[in-house]
Amino acid sequence: MTYEPSLIVTAQGRKRVELGGKTYTHGPSHYLLASVALPVVARVVEASEQTPCLALSLKLQMPMVRELLSREDIAVAPDGPKGPAIAIGELTVELLDSFCRLMRLLDQPREISFLHGLIEREIVFRVLQGPEGGRLRAIATSGDQSQRTARAIAWIKDNFAKPLRVEELAELAGMGVSTLHHHFRALTAMSPLQYQKQIRLQEARARMSIHGLDAGSAAVEVGYESASQFTREYKRLFGQTPMRDSRTLRSGDRAQLEPVAAR
Repeated sequence: MTYEPSLIVTAQGRKRVELGGKTYTHGPSHYLLASVALPVVARVVEASEQTPCLALSLKLQMPMVRELLSREDIAVAPDGPKGPAIAIGELTVELLDSFCRLMRLLDQPREISFLHGLIEREIVFRVLQGPEGGRLRAIATSGDQSQRTARAIAWIKDNFAKPLRVEELAELAGMGVSTLHHHFRALTAMSPLQYQKQIRLQEARARMSIHGLDAGSAAVEVGYESASQFTREYKRLFGQTPMRDSRTLRSGDRAQLEPVAAR
């Protein structure tokens, strides 16, 4: 699956996310921050019929983040942490209260349009003030190398079916090719071409399982020119051929659905 730039709180149960060989586990006492779009392996590792896993994902609005950062009274660490654009942070009482108030708005539909934006701003403010604030600041700040790399990441995600020319991508980001490669791998734990492949395969899987496309049609729609290459790379990631995996997805056999390749 692909995580959008978001803040994820798991109120009950526990989830594990894998990216680039690293594992991030979060439960009721922590949140997960993804500051750019990331294709990850995510699975529930603690849940039962009596206590199912309950999670809330809040999509981050970068214009809101930038607006808050422009205020002089908000102090954030000047340098973002090194490493992938994903992190586990402590879910403080204040941050949890903000999420609870956001959820309670569902019982007051007339208040949603007025209050939800205010509460979302509070949530972003509290994250910016915490240890992971620098990570979010680096992605949102215009001119920062992380922000330029995020621009390249967003382009690939929005245009994954198009041919990828790294030189043009580097020009879009306003960086040299080697510099882009370095920062791209630092944020996503993969190269631009590997990132595109992950997005393509995840999208193809979704189109087969949700929209009922056959493997050949899905491969063409996500940008593959070679059916054999698509099948080979699909099996390497998901452990089964596209046709067999599609049948497994539709049967609901969750035990067979986890990707097997390192991301």
